[in-house]
Amino acid sequence: MFFCHNQSCGARWAPDEVDIHNEGQGPLFRCPLCGARNHLKANQGRDGAVTYKQIPREHVAKTPPSAEAKRATPPRRRS
Repeated sequence: MFFCHNQSCGARWAPDEVDIHNEGQGPLFRCPLCGARNHLKANQGRDGAVTYKQIPREHVAKTPPSAEAKRATPPRRRS
């Protein structure tokens, strides 16, 4: 059972109710209700079948600030 990490949604989904794919940051599913991205970990069994486990929200890596945001910040003046 997967659940949406979006605080205002929190919907629960069976694995066959979601579309699991990779958008460049590993396997994830988008919540069918709100569209939030929810990260998963793929595990391959001895029989070759792939199963997915949801990664807890606090373990999902934070995206570093973009270079553009850093450039938009004015330099500090030293006194």
